[in-house]
Amino acid sequence: MKNIVIACGGTGGHLTPGIALAQSLEELGCPTWLFISQKQVDSRLASKYPELTFIAMPGAPFIRTPLGLFRFLKGFLLSFIRSRRFFRKVDADVLIGFGGFSSFGPALAARTTGIPFHIHEANRVVGKAVRFLANRANRVYLPIGISLPGVATEKISNIGYPLRSDFRRIPMERARKCLGISMSDRLLVVLGGSQGAVSLNNWVKNNLEELANDGVSVYCLTGMNEQSSGVVQLEGVGGETVTSRFVAFSDQIHILMSSANLVISRAGAGSIAEIVRCRVPSILIPYPYAADNHQQANANFLEAKGGGVVCLEEGMNNKLLSEVREVMFNEEFRAVLRRNLYSIDQDDVSQRLAKDVLKSLRINKRSEPGTELMELSL
Repeated sequence: MKNIVIACGGTGGHLTPGIALAQSLEELGCPTWLFISQKQVDSRLASKYPELTFIAMPGAPFIRTPLGLFRFLKGFLLSFIRSRRFFRKVDADVLIGFGGFSSFGPALAARTTGIPFHIHEANRVVGKAVRFLANRANRVYLPIGISLPGVATEKISNIGYPLRSDFRRIPMERARKCLGISMSDRLLVVLGGSQGAVSLNNWVKNNLEELANDGVSVYCLTGMNEQSSGVVQLEGVGGETVTSRFVAFSDQIHILMSSANLVISRAGAGSIAEIVRCRVPSILIPYPYAADNHQQANANFLEAKGGGVVCLEEGMNNKLLSEVREVMFNEEFRAVLRRNLYSIDQDDVSQRLAKDVLKSLRINKRSEPGTELMELSL
């Protein structure tokens, strides 16, 4: 039995794979603790998993301003100190970090206490935290086809994005019944990620009448900072009522995606993994200010695999409505996208990741000085 700490949080894209890994490790009999940020998005999602143990840790993203730098250093120092104490308290065997500021302090604390740590990068452009920590890590998990110059190849394992055990595709009829949406509706689901996306929300509002005229209803996840939750009913083709919904937050994204004819989404690694798992046709709008433009790389990869369509944010106002119409009313094209998504799906990544973590711990144990003599004496 191994005691395992997982550093994740800050965004849904960091937290949800940590939850997925914890679920798989707990199934294998390993006690786990998850370090999350103090953000509301983390605490809200964590509350849905009472069987897991979450610990809110201080921390802040690195921002190149005097105040931003101060907050980052303060968060790093506090998380570093608290992590060292916690590792000793639970006799931790390994730390797994999922990148971002939430991994930085705990990873260096593990390094200074002699605890092995592994680092996971979900995006197709490796982030700054992972690049910094990779050479110090015992194991580095990267997306398939991605390498990291200067890091020993034996350290690297190419693996996908772990999805929670409860995240699965369900039949559209059942999904729509959960949401109270008719099977006759043409449903466009708009997702801005765990933080929402103001530009996507504004696009929906500006084009709601046009979409209603086409008979397209919308389910828009606005983000918790938006106060525009509600229902809008407009007259569509033939005088029929087209109902669109604006919701701040949902922890049932698999139901939303399973109910959709088409999804508009940001291009974070988590969002793309969920799109793939639910086999839902999508138009991806990469966040243009994402670090190292990683969302653009993620989106281009899915489009190159024939699993989605990319529309840049700068072209949203001129092109996105026509793209929606072209995909929404072309059942043959959407069927091709679904088939390609099926071929991309990597099955249960979280189980494979959990088993690799435990395997690496056994290898490290055997390689410790004196272990060979102990095994021979047995």
